[in-house]
Amino acid sequence: MGVSTASPVEGVSVVTVDHPPVNALPVQGWYDLADALRAAGRDPEVRCVVLTAAGRGFNAGVDIKEMQRDSGHDTLIGANRGCFEAFAAVYECEVPVVAAVHGFCLGGGIGLAGNADAIVASDDATFGLPELDRGALGAATHLARLVPQHLMRTLYYTSRTATAAELHAHGSVWKVVPRAELQDAALELAGEIARKDGYLIRLAKAAINGIDPVDVRRSYRYEQGFTFEADLSGAADRVRDTFGKEA
Repeated sequence: MGVSTASPVEGVSVVTVDHPPVNALPVQGWYDLADALRAAGRDPEVRCVVLTAAGRGFNAGVDIKEMQRDSGHDTLIGANRGCFEAFAAVYECEVPVVAAVHGFCLGGGIGLAGNADAIVASDDATFGLPELDRGALGAATHLARLVPQHLMRTLYYTSRTATAAELHAHGSVWKVVPRAELQDAALELAGEIARKDGYLIRLAKAAINGIDPVDVRRSYRYEQGFTFEADLSGAADRVRDTFGKEA
């Protein structure tokens, strides 16, 4: 369990998250993921990284129960910083990152997938931000990289999800495949990228990030300020305390 790294194909590093039951990561888990992604990108033999997950779904965001156990703000601050580091590690990875998404991709999962260079998804994958139902805010920055502006706002305000097929129609998901074929499809795309010259692919990643119209680090950090305000106001606790008690 935790975060592991493997190299099943030449030039490709696969970073896998396995944190049962739903890959909702505790504070340390986000830092572990960030470290694994950065290490993979620094490896001169790696030309593409696949980010994937074991279990029922890709990622369910932060561990709300860990936050509920903390009567202060330390866990919230830790989760904010950990998510910030993990999302940035995807975006700033020295080589392209392919997200292989299955099942649910929620909250922090959107931050990871939204910052990836490419997404391959299984036909059962769903994407959404249930933040308002969890006493939090954030990752609209990353959802806006997956869907058009007005759809992003509607999904955010309603906590609804979009399917992999819908995101494929918007052009943000490269390919949708049956779940049993997801790993092979992600490795196929990563392998194609990894056949490029290693120096040039790193230059390409840096160049594309440099012309990005949105500074994702600053944009997400701005959102996080409102998450902390919600916590200080008591609004976050009122909503968060209902987590797991829905009828």
